[in-house]
Amino acid sequence: MTTREHIASIPLTADDPTAEASIGGLVRDATAHVSTLVRAEVELAKGEITAEIKKGVKGSVFFIVALTILCFSLFFLFMALGFGFAEWFGWGYWAGFGLVFGVMLLTAVAFAFLGYRKVKKIRAPEKSIAAAKDTVAALTRRGDDN
Repeated sequence: MTTREHIASIPLTADDPTAEASIGGLVRDATAHVSTLVRAEVELAKGEITAEIKKGVKGSVFFIVALTILCFSLFFLFMALGFGFAEWFGWGYWAGFGLVFGVMLLTAVAFAFLGYRKVKKIRAPEKSIAAAKDTVAALTRRGDDN
Protein backbone atom coordinates (compact mmCIF):
# COMPACT_ATOMS: atom_id res chain seq x y z
CA MET A 1 0.00 0.00 0.00
CA THR A 2 1.50 3.30 -1.01
CA THR A 3 1.16 6.51 0.94
CA ARG A 4 -1.37 7.89 -1.51
CA GLU A 5 -3.69 4.89 -1.20
CA HIS A 6 -4.38 5.28 2.51
CA ILE A 7 -4.74 9.08 2.68
CA ALA A 8 -8.31 10.30 2.46
CA SER A 9 -8.92 12.57 -0.48
CA ILE A 10 -10.40 16.04 -0.28
CA PRO A 11 -13.46 16.40 -2.50
CA LEU A 12 -13.19 19.37 -4.83
CA THR A 13 -16.94 19.82 -5.19
CA ALA A 14 -19.88 19.44 -2.83
CA ASP A 15 -21.82 16.17 -2.78
CA ASP A 16 -24.93 17.96 -3.97
CA PRO A 17 -23.97 21.21 -5.74
CA THR A 18 -27.59 22.42 -5.81
CA ALA A 19 -28.14 22.09 -2.05
CA GLU A 20 -27.83 25.19 0.12
CA ALA A 21 -25.44 24.59 2.98
CA SER A 22 -25.79 26.19 6.36
CA ILE A 23 -22.93 28.12 7.96
CA GLY A 24 -22.44 25.32 10.48
CA GLY A 25 -22.31 22.75 7.69
CA LEU A 26 -19.78 24.83 5.77
CA VAL A 27 -17.60 25.24 8.85
CA ARG A 28 -17.84 21.50 9.57
CA ASP A 29 -16.89 20.69 5.97
CA ALA A 30 -14.04 23.21 5.98
CA THR A 31 -12.71 21.79 9.25
CA ALA A 32 -12.88 18.26 7.86
CA HIS A 33 -11.09 19.33 4.68
CA VAL A 34 -8.35 21.16 6.59
CA SER A 35 -7.90 18.18 8.88
CA THR A 36 -7.62 15.83 5.91
CA LEU A 37 -5.19 18.19 4.19
CA VAL A 38 -2.98 18.41 7.28
CA ARG A 39 -2.97 14.62 7.68
CA ALA A 40 -2.07 14.22 4.01
CA GLU A 41 0.79 16.71 4.34
CA VAL A 42 2.10 14.92 7.44
CA GLU A 43 1.95 11.55 5.69
CA LEU A 44 3.77 12.97 2.67
CA ALA A 45 6.47 14.48 4.89
CA LYS A 46 6.86 11.20 6.82
CA GLY A 47 7.24 9.26 3.59
CA GLU A 48 9.84 11.64 2.19
CA ILE A 49 11.80 11.85 5.43
CA THR A 50 11.79 8.07 5.85
CA ALA A 51 13.16 7.58 2.34
CA GLU A 52 15.89 10.18 2.89
CA ILE A 53 16.86 8.69 6.26
CA LYS A 54 17.22 5.26 4.65
CA LYS A 55 19.53 6.74 2.01
CA GLY A 56 21.55 8.47 4.72
CA VAL A 57 21.90 5.31 6.76
CA LYS A 58 23.05 3.31 3.75
CA GLY A 59 25.59 5.98 2.87
CA SER A 60 26.85 6.31 6.43
CA VAL A 61 27.67 2.59 6.55
CA PHE A 62 30.44 3.25 4.01
CA PHE A 63 31.83 6.06 6.18
CA ILE A 64 31.76 3.80 9.24
CA VAL A 65 33.66 1.06 7.39
CA ALA A 66 36.21 3.60 6.14
CA LEU A 67 36.66 5.01 9.65
CA THR A 68 37.09 1.51 11.09
CA ILE A 69 39.78 0.68 8.55
CA LEU A 70 41.50 4.00 9.25
CA CYS A 71 41.49 3.33 13.01
CA PHE A 72 43.08 -0.10 12.53
CA SER A 73 45.59 1.37 10.07
CA LEU A 74 46.76 3.94 12.60
CA PHE A 75 48.18 1.11 14.70
CA PHE A 76 50.65 0.33 11.90
CA LEU A 77 51.54 4.02 11.54
CA PHE A 78 52.37 4.25 15.24
CA MET A 79 54.40 1.04 15.04
CA ALA A 80 56.33 2.45 12.09
CA LEU A 81 56.95 5.70 13.97
CA GLY A 82 58.18 3.83 17.05
CA PHE A 83 60.60 1.71 15.05
CA GLY A 84 61.58 4.73 12.94
CA PHE A 85 62.43 6.93 15.92
CA ALA A 86 64.47 4.12 17.42
CA GLU A 87 66.33 3.65 14.13
CA TRP A 88 66.85 7.35 13.29
CA PHE A 89 68.07 8.44 16.70
CA GLY A 90 69.92 5.23 17.52
CA TRP A 91 67.71 4.62 20.56
CA GLY A 92 66.32 1.42 21.90
CA TYR A 93 62.88 0.38 20.75
CA TRP A 94 61.42 1.25 24.13
CA ALA A 95 62.54 4.90 23.68
CA GLY A 96 61.05 5.16 20.18
CA PHE A 97 57.71 3.80 21.36
CA GLY A 98 57.90 5.97 24.48
CA LEU A 99 58.26 9.04 22.26
CA VAL A 100 55.27 7.95 20.15
CA PHE A 101 53.25 7.40 23.33
CA GLY A 102 54.20 10.86 24.62
CA VAL A 103 53.16 12.56 21.38
CA MET A 104 49.87 10.64 21.34
CA LEU A 105 49.23 11.52 24.99
CA LEU A 106 49.88 15.24 24.40
CA THR A 107 47.59 15.19 21.35
CA ALA A 108 44.81 13.50 23.33
CA VAL A 109 45.15 16.03 26.16
CA ALA A 110 45.04 18.94 23.68
CA PHE A 111 41.86 17.64 22.02
CA ALA A 112 40.25 16.89 25.39
CA PHE A 113 40.96 20.48 26.45
CA LEU A 114 39.47 21.86 23.22
CA GLY A 115 36.41 19.64 23.68
CA TYR A 116 36.00 20.77 27.27
CA ARG A 117 36.10 24.43 26.20
CA LYS A 118 33.42 23.83 23.56
CA VAL A 119 31.15 21.86 25.91
CA LYS A 120 31.54 24.51 28.60
CA LYS A 121 30.00 27.07 26.19
CA ILE A 122 26.75 25.10 25.79
CA ARG A 123 23.76 26.99 27.14
CA ALA A 124 20.12 26.08 27.59
CA PRO A 125 17.81 27.03 24.67
CA GLU A 126 16.52 30.11 26.48
CA LYS A 127 14.43 31.46 23.58
CA SER A 128 12.65 28.13 23.11
CA ILE A 129 11.99 27.79 26.83
CA ALA A 130 10.62 31.34 26.99
CA ALA A 131 8.39 30.73 23.95
CA ALA A 132 7.06 27.49 25.48
CA LYS A 133 6.32 29.26 28.78
CA ASP A 134 4.52 32.05 26.90
CA THR A 135 2.44 29.51 24.99
CA VAL A 136 1.50 27.65 28.19
CA ALA A 137 0.63 30.93 29.90
CA ALA A 138 -1.51 32.07 26.95
CA LEU A 139 -3.36 28.76 26.79
CA THR A 140 -3.87 28.73 30.55
CA ARG A 141 -5.26 32.27 30.52
CA ARG A 142 -7.51 31.41 27.56
CA GLY A 143 -8.84 28.39 29.43
CA ASP A 144 -9.53 30.54 32.52
CA ASP A 145 -11.61 33.02 30.48
CA ASN A 146 -14.19 30.37 29.53
